[in-house]
Amino acid sequence: MNLHWAPADWELDFSFIRASGPGGQNVNKVSSAVHLRFDIRRSTLPPVIKERLLALSDQRLTLDGVIVIKAQESRSQEQNRADAVARLVDLVQSVAHTPKARRATKPSWGSQQRRLEGKSLRSGIKAGRAKTVF
Repeated sequence: MNLHWAPADWELDFSFIRASGPGGQNVNKVSSAVHLRFDIRRSTLPPVIKERLLALSDQRLTLDGVIVIKAQESRSQEQNRADAVARLVDLVQSVAHTPKARRATKPSWGSQQRRLEGKSLRSGIKAGRAKTVF
């Protein structure tokens, strides 16, 4: 399934917090880190993708079915906001992609014969290394 999806503004809940880590005085004054909350059940996503998202074993997914993404890479609140939305879209895209079903196959008769020939050849080489007993 190929899904080109962008969340609506009402689906996203942003809260701004102080970022952790280095940054000096700026990190203590400015709330530039972003917590993005996305409620899967209330979203406009197709039901199949909602089920796949809820089935994920991801630490960003709460028991209530809310995805929480924290972005604090940049010193800019807007860049962190855009980064959080991009990561949410990537997560949804990864779930939307369905892997191709694998069909069971078996090796051809010729490939089986070549494998057995190689094994007997290797066996002969190793047998030739053995010490001869008189």
